[in-house]
Amino acid sequence: MIIGRCIGETSLIDVNFISKEMPKVGEYVSLYYDGKTVLGMIESLVRGSVSLNGDIYDPNTIEKIREIEGEDFYIKGNVRILGDIDEGLKIPRTPAPPGTEIKVADEEVLRKIFKVNNSLKIGNLISQEAVDVEIDINKMVSRHLAILAMTGAGKSNTVSVLIDGLLRANGCILIFDMHSEYVGAEFENGEVNRIEPIINPIYMSFSEIKALANIPSSAYIQERYFREAYKQANAIVTSGEADTIDFIEIMRNVLDKWYNTETFRGKDINSSEKSKIMDVINKMDDLQDKYYNLLNINGKNILSQLKLGVANVLDLGQADESAAEVIVSHVLRNALKARKLALHNKKESMYEKPLEFPVFFIMEEAHILAPKSRNPSSKYWISRIAREGRKFGLGLCMVSQSPKSVDPDALSQANNMIILRLVEPQDQRHVQSASESLSEDLVKQLPSLNVGEAIVLGLMVKIPTLVKIDEFTGRTVGGDINIIDEWQSIKVKDVANIKEQKEDLKNLGGDY
Repeated sequence: MIIGRCIGETSLIDVNFISKEMPKVGEYVSLYYDGKTVLGMIESLVRGSVSLNGDIYDPNTIEKIREIEGEDFYIKGNVRILGDIDEGLKIPRTPAPPGTEIKVADEEVLRKIFKVNNSLKIGNLISQEAVDVEIDINKMVSRHLAILAMTGAGKSNTVSVLIDGLLRANGCILIFDMHSEYVGAEFENGEVNRIEPIINPIYMSFSEIKALANIPSSAYIQERYFREAYKQANAIVTSGEADTIDFIEIMRNVLDKWYNTETFRGKDINSSEKSKIMDVINKMDDLQDKYYNLLNINGKNILSQLKLGVANVLDLGQADESAAEVIVSHVLRNALKARKLALHNKKESMYEKPLEFPVFFIMEEAHILAPKSRNPSSKYWISRIAREGRKFGLGLCMVSQSPKSVDPDALSQANNMIILRLVEPQDQRHVQSASESLSEDLVKQLPSLNVGEAIVLGLMVKIPTLVKIDEFTGRTVGGDINIIDEWQSIKVKDVANIKEQKEDLKNLGGDY
């Protein structure tokens, strides 16, 4: 079906067209010229009238013109050129002649384009619902992914659809679950493996535990005593001489010994240095109060608990932001090291073991773990994985409802994006600056997307597309709380309690 013809000057990357019929934004079209069939996508549309132009300011005049001309409007739009259908979607070297017919793309052609190897079905075309949209799992995992949207636009549903599809492929997914949304989830293609956020200090780096203790690098005397206490505690644990599972308590005992004996490394400690040790002891007490259940010398290596074909969920719902940042950086640092060991065929040691399979990390609340304005350790390791992970089979999926707050460096490393509804202009600009494939016209469509609709682009799809994401048929605990139901349930409980108390008093013969 012909929907319009090219007008004006055309280029290799886009053409303008005029139509009498109203097509849809995101609809795929074909143009035949110079012996080739070229695929394009409608990125923008306007409806106008030559007679009813912007220079008329009298409503009565407008009404009279409408009575004479009726519904005599034109439709003007822009088509983004995607490539020659018969040449693997290579961009043609000649522009379309003005007047070239623009037709609705054949559905069979589109099915072939969106049919990929190693695929995961994510949804259907918004404009042509009969066409399934599949993404390439290999390219999604190895080239990283960002899922971005305003609150309530369908992020959790999108993540759940992806997880279920990866489970069908026996994938290894580790979800950093900031709000315990996936702990009780039910997936069609695999179970949930909940992992406690417990770190064995043996596997920690000094910088990780120092970050938990909130000792700044500028406090070099405190850092010196803290570092030595950490080394001695580590030696006690690895030798099997520890009489407690609390690593912080072991470190504190070492510090107490120095403070009480007033000696350190065989030398006397002056009063000034002794006060610094007390400062460290106080910070250890704060550390113990906040994170006593985080560090356990009997804890397993988190990576050793990962399983294939299940949704591995690291439950961070009870961890504060500081702890979450340390846990995430700890896992990513060790994963990179373990994958290098596996690919270089290094022998196992007691505390360093290869990670034998690729892992896809899903980062909920990416604006917290990789913020634009701060530099937590998690941000550093997210960027490291984003830059180096492809070589070692480690992939990232960053999920955020505040794209403008995500580190632009980390975001630009995501070569694939699923962008649901975004209204805030700063969010839109931040996302566009991080993606080469997101045109100005596509950005303008972001506020008009409905819940569950998304722009999908990157290496995991052959061409940018507007998709209606499949509805996840399993169960998660995410989403908004029903406030009215919560209030009503409390009222029902109160009424029941009062009734029960009256019954008890009546049975006892009391007044009521």
